[in-house]
Amino acid sequence: MRAIFHKRHEDVPSWRTAWLINYFLWQASGETDVDISEIISIDTDRSRFKVHRSGYVNQDLFAAERDAIFNKSWLYVGHESEIVTAGDFVTRRVAGRDLVLARDSQGAVRCFHNVCPHRGAKIVREKSGNARSFTCIYHAWKFSNAGKLIGLNGPETYPPGFRQDPQHQLQPVPLLDAYRGLIFINYDSGAVSLTEYLAGAKEYLDLIMDQAQERMVLIGGVQEYAMRANWKLLAENAVDVFHLQPLHPTYFDMIGALSGSTPSFKGLTGEAHYLGNGHTVVEMDTPAGRPIAKWMPGWGEESKASIERVYADLVRRFGEERAFRIANRNRNLVLFPNLVINDHISLTIRCTEPVAPDAMDVTVWGLAPEEEAGNEVAVKRRLTSFIEFLGPGGFATPDDIEALELCQKGFASLQGAPWNDFSKGMASNTTSWMDEGQMRYFWVEWRDRLLRNCEVAA
Repeated sequence: MRAIFHKRHEDVPSWRTAWLINYFLWQASGETDVDISEIISIDTDRSRFKVHRSGYVNQDLFAAERDAIFNKSWLYVGHESEIVTAGDFVTRRVAGRDLVLARDSQGAVRCFHNVCPHRGAKIVREKSGNARSFTCIYHAWKFSNAGKLIGLNGPETYPPGFRQDPQHQLQPVPLLDAYRGLIFINYDSGAVSLTEYLAGAKEYLDLIMDQAQERMVLIGGVQEYAMRANWKLLAENAVDVFHLQPLHPTYFDMIGALSGSTPSFKGLTGEAHYLGNGHTVVEMDTPAGRPIAKWMPGWGEESKASIERVYADLVRRFGEERAFRIANRNRNLVLFPNLVINDHISLTIRCTEPVAPDAMDVTVWGLAPEEEAGNEVAVKRRLTSFIEFLGPGGFATPDDIEALELCQKGFASLQGAPWNDFSKGMASNTTSWMDEGQMRYFWVEWRDRLLRNCEVAA
């Protein structure tokens, strides 16, 4: 049997898939005559891979995703450079839950639910700051930055030992861990370790983080925007290289005007890699510059020498082969389910927050080596590249939003046009970066997790 994404995959029992999906579709449509056996339709003999569009619109499937995928996966919550000093904190919403990520007064990293154990009010209302304690606005319960209850309004009215009860503290997330500065949480206390979960993605995270002599840091604040599209569309789009030239011609025209020649994808090499646990990456030769150590004319002659020095340092630290790969190859990495790291003309972290079957919030940060953070010219070069391409008002992101929202609008016609096609490259024995094997891999992981983790009451 031909592999559906160029690696062998054992399919799940078709009867179970059919029952689960028909249940979801029946619940959503109110009809009993829906004749679709699977969300994913795989015909290996004809090299066809299709996804039913109900997977992007069905409210019951969206709820099942929250339970079976987001409640059981390692999810990105923040970066260590956001909470450097004791007392630093940031607030985030992760899979529908408000969290506080903090460094406590002893320097330990903490993450707890941003909800008062008294009557459920959200406690920390600022997006970031520095504090030794947090006080609930409603009844003045007071907590240390380690989440411990340290003050009550009218303490004499509470029974002995009340303040020490574990149920009266800010509740920590079940699992908290970090890899190369990226901090993750997991709502499932029985989940595998973060290292095991990241699997083959660690190689690519190392390639990205090794750009720094010591560590990477976030730069330039945060970009936030929303789109009326299903969260999985952005995961697909992140590793869909084939759309770049058709959808973003204005950007490549701009790069061509700055550099004297329009970037071309002809002759470039690249591969898609399947990294385990749904993670996937597209790695390719760059058609333009890279801020770490590949100069392009649009950055000016005055920047060339400093970029060459960075490259020389990479060679000194890692040898010619790895230095070339770090400096001259682009990477678009998707950590399943909802984290994207774009390592090309800019280096960004993008995290999606599913809001509804047809809506998501997106948060984006720029990332750079710490030694560049004090170099105004280098920071400006990175941030300009970030904002010009992936910023909410850049050349690429508005195009992507328009395309993904058009897809979501098109899904309203699923009764008459029910399938999305991901067959490109399936008949080939290669792992081309221009094919759709990486999307097929994502969708198979999505399906398998639903079937493995989701309990549906008939």
